[in-house]
Amino acid sequence: MVNGQGSTGNVIAAICSLIVPGLGQLVQGRVLSAILWFAAGCIAGGLTWILTLSLFPFGWFVVSLFSCISAALYRRPVQR
Repeated sequence: MVNGQGSTGNVIAAICSLIVPGLGQLVQGRVLSAILWFAAGCIAGGLTWILTLSLFPFGWFVVSLFSCISAALYRRPVQR
């Protein structure tokens, strides 16, 4: 179970999101957020690849960084 910021679960999720945007959110059980981060990564990667004609779609990497930060800072809502 992921408890909060700095927890082992959030660190693992952040590392996963750094590799593939949205993977960390999926590990945390946030399916919709995972789908949106992955879609954003694909769109950004595709756009930067088309616009720069380079082999390194850096848009994917930028979205991965933001996805990583999102996974690392996630706090599970308090259940009452």
